[in-house]
Amino acid sequence: MSEEVVAGAFFESLRRNNAKIKADRAAAISEDTELVYKRQIEDLQIAIKRMKRDQDNMLDLSPTDARSLVLAADFDCDEYVKADLEIGVKIRNTEIKLEIAQKRYAFLFGGQEGEGE
Repeated sequence: MSEEVVAGAFFESLRRNNAKIKADRAAAISEDTELVYKRQIEDLQIAIKRMKRDQDNMLDLSPTDARSLVLAADFDCDEYVKADLEIGVKIRNTEIKLEIAQKRYAFLFGGQEGEGE
């Protein structure tokens, strides 16, 4: 059987040398890892936006509807401050994690994923 008769992807796959096999595996691993990093960065950005929105929503102190200006009689200042600070700390910790992820992404993959956020 001559080499001219045998063709196709299966035959070519069998003929690959170690360097080509390693390169193909490295490309697949790198691509998968880069996609997971991008997704993680996007998830962190979304989480920060949601927490900031939640924190802003805490400022709506109307007890009945959006037009009411009377504060609820059972408003607990201590609980409000505690919740506001807790969400502030969560936002800051997530921002730190995002910053680290963006720097690592740039280092590992040569890009600047999510720097504009």
